[in-house]
Amino acid sequence: MNIQVFGTNKCFDTKKAMRYFKERNIKYQFIDMKEKGMSKGEYTSVKQAVGGLSSMLDENIKDKEALLLIKYIADKDKDEKVLENQKVLRTPIVRNGKQATVGYVPDVWKEWK
Repeated sequence: MNIQVFGTNKCFDTKKAMRYFKERNIKYQFIDMKEKGMSKGEYTSVKQAVGGLSSMLDENIKDKEALLLIKYIADKDKDEKVLENQKVLRTPIVRNGKQATVGYVPDVWKEWK
C-alpha cells in the first residue's frame, strides 16, 4: 500500500486517520495542506475516486464565501478555484493509488490491500 494522508495538523479527523494507520503499522505519507496542498493530478484522481467535487467540499468551513463561490461559478472554472483555495476541501483526504476517501472512514481503509 502507498497511503497518502492530506490534511492539516489542526484537523481532529486527520489526526485520527494518522493514528489509525500508525496503530496498524501501515506506512503513510502526511501532506500538510496548509504548506503544500494537492497537485492537479492528485486532485483529479481523488475527485474521480470519490464520485465528484460535491463529496469533497467541506460544508462546515468557516469561510462560507469561498464555499459559495465554488458552488456557484461555472463548472469549467470550479477545479481551478478549488486548487487555488484547498481549504474548502473536507479532510482528511486519504489516497491509496487509484482509491481514495474523504473524511474519517476506517471501514473503507481496512478493505484496502
